[in-house]
Amino acid sequence: MGLTQPPFATGLLDRDAATRTTPEQLQDAWADPEAMVLRLRGNEVPIVRDSDEQLRLAWVRSRGTFTTAISERSVGAVFLGRIDAAPVFAVAEQTWETLNGVEGDECRASETWRHPFEIGSELAEVECEAIAVASALLHWHEAEEFSPRDGVATTPELGGWARREARGGELFPRTDPAVIVLIEHEGKVLLGSNALWESGRFSLLAGFVEAGESLEQTVLREVYEEAGVRLENVTFVASQPWPFPRSLMVGFRAQLKAGSDPEDLRPDAEEISELRWFSREELRHPAPGIRLPMPMSIARWMIDRWIDEEIEGV
Repeated sequence: MGLTQPPFATGLLDRDAATRTTPEQLQDAWADPEAMVLRLRGNEVPIVRDSDEQLRLAWVRSRGTFTTAISERSVGAVFLGRIDAAPVFAVAEQTWETLNGVEGDECRASETWRHPFEIGSELAEVECEAIAVASALLHWHEAEEFSPRDGVATTPELGGWARREARGGELFPRTDPAVIVLIEHEGKVLLGSNALWESGRFSLLAGFVEAGESLEQTVLREVYEEAGVRLENVTFVASQPWPFPRSLMVGFRAQLKAGSDPEDLRPDAEEISELRWFSREELRHPAPGIRLPMPMSIARWMIDRWIDEEIEGV
């Protein structure tokens, strides 16, 4: 059945929270001969193929002095944790070039920049997790340069895992939870096509959690709003960080409520262009023109696991 957890959520990265706590420990980690730095250009990451034609991230070696803040507001490098005991950091590509230039960086001549959605399935699982953490932190710093309380500039701290307000208050990375649900009925699942997507692209129904709402309440509300159907037997499956820019996808399975007509579907005209029930065979071998979610998404992971259940007799 492939990964036991969704992509980006395998837990292989050692986050090493203790090293974040003091500038001395962060500087020691940065000075480690094995320390590596991941550069990000927006959502894109640099990649290369090694001598065995395996795709990997184009890490560069740390150099100079570690700094979390390159100015009062702007973040420098952020500490991600450790991979095989080696300290790993991330930095925006423009910031790296401003501080260090490009001379002496490994892989520069052969690297290319790609979105993780395009190449993530070819990378090592721990590298995918490093991308997720790096993207989440750097996007958060871009959005939190000023205090939401008084509008005064904030300063990065704790190796990039916090920001400090002028009055002393701490700010921590924000994650917006969203639910995504695999709806079953008599050997089929309900998929929808978003009104903003190209024709023929289908995925599981999903939506953001509202204030004062539980995850299970969100499942029931979102599905009724988007499809006009009621559910029962809502159960948690798994979750996936989706740091593009800062979401957490929480996956559920549910069944169409007993007595409901599966053909009585009422798509929300503003969000959903089409709703359709699919069998396992129809998803295993999609008809021409039908496109399923990207391989790195929890939606695809959940669909693939559901398809495999028939083969494995689950």
